[in-house]
Amino acid sequence: MLNARQAATLAELYPELAADTAFLDQLAANASAATLKAGQAICSPGDHCERLALVTAGSARVYKLAASGREITLYRIEPGECCILTASCLLSRRSFPADATVERDLDAILIPAPRVIEWTRMHEVWRNFLWGLLAARLADVIGLVEEVAFRRMDMRLADYLSNHVELHDATLHTTHGQIAADLGTSREVVSRLLKDLEQRGLVVLSRGKIDISDIVGLHDFRQQCD
Repeated sequence: MLNARQAATLAELYPELAADTAFLDQLAANASAATLKAGQAICSPGDHCERLALVTAGSARVYKLAASGREITLYRIEPGECCILTASCLLSRRSFPADATVERDLDAILIPAPRVIEWTRMHEVWRNFLWGLLAARLADVIGLVEEVAFRRMDMRLADYLSNHVELHDATLHTTHGQIAADLGTSREVVSRLLKDLEQRGLVVLSRGKIDISDIVGLHDFRQQCD
């Protein structure tokens, strides 16, 4: 059962669920809170899911790992979201098909599998929440397939850097390996392309950090790659 503070956080981050106060009370009565540390594994391929986590702080990454060791990020789970693959596994009674790890210290509200199944059958507000998230994630994954299959890696990298500027700032605290995992390529390819961008005067590379020194130039480079 959630305490008053946890229930208030849940209502703030999940307004579509909070719109039905009776359902929100039922959710709070059946859920529990959990905290996971950055780097902690959440699920691996073949795991059987027992709970659905509604994230209230931090973030998690869901990804596929190839036998070669290469990774590709499928999506991230931020506050106000849950893992739709977990929901799918609970509803279909299938095992988890990917890996999931905590990226930033994560707080979550955990809902037991029987309640997830029961509420999907009985509560429209819960169904709408899950189907809406499913539609958004499906669009994300289709977009990812298009990116990997049809776009040049240098353009995808330029987009990756530009998106960070738009969402955060002009400095990325990350590694070449992490970018490679997000883009579904090798660290060597990312390092080579970043070095090319540095030689063009668009970025400055240092250990664990990338500074975007010419945002306008990076935008122009993206246009040239089209």
